[in-house]
Amino acid sequence: MSSTAPPSEARTQQYEFEQMNLQVGGRIQFITHRTIKPIQHFSTLIGWVKDEYMIVKIPMENGAPIALNDGDKLTIRVFSGVNVCSFACTVQRVFLRPLFYVHLSFPTAIQGTSLRTAMRVKVDIPAQVTTPDGHTSVFLVNLSVSGALIESTKPLPEDEPTVGLSFYLIAQPGNRQVRINPNATIRNINVVKPATADKDEVFTYGVQFVDLDPMHYTMLQNLTYEALIADRQKIV
Repeated sequence: MSSTAPPSEARTQQYEFEQMNLQVGGRIQFITHRTIKPIQHFSTLIGWVKDEYMIVKIPMENGAPIALNDGDKLTIRVFSGVNVCSFACTVQRVFLRPLFYVHLSFPTAIQGTSLRTAMRVKVDIPAQVTTPDGHTSVFLVNLSVSGALIESTKPLPEDEPTVGLSFYLIAQPGNRQVRINPNATIRNINVVKPATADKDEVFTYGVQFVDLDPMHYTMLQNLTYEALIADRQKIV
């Protein structure tokens, strides 16, 4: 039986370092190979010196850094919003207290999968839409680095193609709430009729972000990446 790739993905190919579109502070998957079965952790990219080394946070487990030694072989996987890339590297030097970071060898061979569009992740996040007429409480039902799908029990003003959007995401480390507040252009509108007469119809709006802050872009990348790795059922 022949197998086919998921419809949202293309075949694996070679990538250059710049094509990974790495962002300082971006989440990465950090895979160790010290046991028979590889162990997956999440970490944060601190920076890099091109062609020399990369600097990443040591993943924490149960409040303590995972065990790493010089020379350990790792696989690093990163998500750029439209590409999933992975590469092999080795631990060059471990720096423990108080900062807990590690130097890794610079990637020499990068395998990547290009996603056809910015993937959307199923969410259930309360949000607020702002127009000249005031504020409307809504829910975000999916999110991507480029936009969102909004559900509202009330129609938004039809003569306002661009609205203000405000919602919160959880940032690591520390589970901090960060307010995301881009402007958004309404691209499509649908009305969902209720299955029974005792329920109200729901208005859905597909919106595209206009001026997303780079830090907020990275947070949305992380949200999508973690869903891709940890719970593909959330991918729309």
